[in-house]
Amino acid sequence: MKPEDNPYAPGAGTPPPELTGRDALLNDADIALKRIKKGLSEQSYILTGLRGVGKTVLLNKILQDARRLGFVVDLIEAPENRKIAELLVPSLRKATALLNVSEGLKVFGTKVLRVIKSFSLTMKVAETDLTLSLDPERGIADSGDIERDLSDLLEEVGILAKEAGKGVALLIDEIQYLSEQDLAALIVAAHRIAQRQLPVMIIGAGLPMLPGISGNAKSYAERLFKFPEIGALQREDAIKALVEPARHLGVEYLPEALDQILKSTKGYPYFLQEWGYATWNYAQNSPITLNDVNAAQKKVIEKLDNSFFRVRLDRMTDSEKRYLRGLAQLGPGPHETKKIASLFNKKNRSFGPARDSLIKKGMIYSPSHGFLEFTVPLFDEFMRRFIPDFF
Repeated sequence: MKPEDNPYAPGAGTPPPELTGRDALLNDADIALKRIKKGLSEQSYILTGLRGVGKTVLLNKILQDARRLGFVVDLIEAPENRKIAELLVPSLRKATALLNVSEGLKVFGTKVLRVIKSFSLTMKVAETDLTLSLDPERGIADSGDIERDLSDLLEEVGILAKEAGKGVALLIDEIQYLSEQDLAALIVAAHRIAQRQLPVMIIGAGLPMLPGISGNAKSYAERLFKFPEIGALQREDAIKALVEPARHLGVEYLPEALDQILKSTKGYPYFLQEWGYATWNYAQNSPITLNDVNAAQKKVIEKLDNSFFRVRLDRMTDSEKRYLRGLAQLGPGPHETKKIASLFNKKNRSFGPARDSLIKKGMIYSPSHGFLEFTVPLFDEFMRRFIPDFF
């Protein structure tokens, strides 16, 4: 088939696999947005799941839906070692500018900008032209307590949104990288705006440890947030994600070809797209055969090893790589930490620093006490290829 017709290429015009089978989640989020805009109580969302399951794609779809419903929206990525204040201030300035469009809202809008300046000065966030000429709003968002100040700030933004007849949706990706203090502040702020029934919704996404981290930060987090788990696609949805884009171009798959792709990808959307892309480029005719899939697979794995997997491993120290290789030796997880340590004939506690660092870097997580698992699907297979001899 022609590579220029490849329906699995990013931006090819067909819905990405990450959206297949997610209708119930998207419908729930749509209802929540509508309720919040009306000033009705509703939980915010934090999507959780391994890497490659499509959390960011879902955030972007929710962003589009929120914008359609009249929300002012912004999508933020939370990198490691960045403060919540640095991340949110630019988005809240932008939201204020977009909400503050009518003459009748100038007083409200100016107050919010003054509060943003108070918050920015207190939290040492750089100013912009929007607030340079304004005096800070004394007594609001300037206590130096991030929990109290962020709540004050989001409340003022919510009041402005309510007066404007709109909503504000803040979408935060990789939310697990926030410090516990900053995550607690976000939860407290969500509590405040929920109590005031203001049209502000916080939608986050991150790795599977988030419900536990959130609960540690604030015990009432589970009452404020829903934590839908985004996993691999069920067989029927995975087949649909492969078959439908090709069928629109008159191309079919043989059943054994589909079975092999599902076996190799474990149903994870990112890998389904990569396998579909490479197989389409290799196949000469319809239907796509098992031989086509097997021939394309070597190229897919080489691409993933050199990009998707390798870029993560390059951030690790030698001791961290050694620990990851031990975990990989045991195959798909989760696995007991003491069993990993036994591979090296060492006590479990001797690996504490490496283990803690890998969790902070988002490479592994603990699904239950005393167990560990990779956050990246198929990473165990990559580690065994990259370091074939276990040491």
